[in-house]
Amino acid sequence: MKYGGTLIAVKDMEKSRYFYETIMEQKVTMDLGAHVSFEGGLSLQSNYGELVGTELVPLCKENNFQLYFETDDLEKWYDKIKQLSEIEFLHGIKEYPWGQRVMRFYDCEQHIVEAAESMESVVKRYLALGWPVGQITEKTMLPEAFIAQFL
Repeated sequence: MKYGGTLIAVKDMEKSRYFYETIMEQKVTMDLGAHVSFEGGLSLQSNYGELVGTELVPLCKENNFQLYFETDDLEKWYDKIKQLSEIEFLHGIKEYPWGQRVMRFYDCEQHIVEAAESMESVVKRYLALGWPVGQITEKTMLPEAFIAQFL
């Protein structure tokens, strides 16, 4: 079996599509009206209860999964997202012990979205600060071979 992607049930397809296509800059690969697919495996479905043949509990802050995005410029994305008055942050940019910086927020349908700098960006940041490979390996838990490719 092969994993095919993630589908999220949405109430307002127009609003959700706008958020992911325009704000999050995801490229639409298929638009069937009630179903929109993006590159990378994310899909939106507006009539999910009808599709699966059951009445579903109203959609609201389930907090049991998150959509994960990576970027090489987290500050740019933070500035862009915080300008949207309808977006609620779980937290702004914070750094984890392994050096990766992330932010989390709810999309327009109350799904958790994490935007994080890629580990490649983390390594490049530490290299730019003059950190030796061993210190970066210790901090990030990444193998030296991974770090060496950015020297």
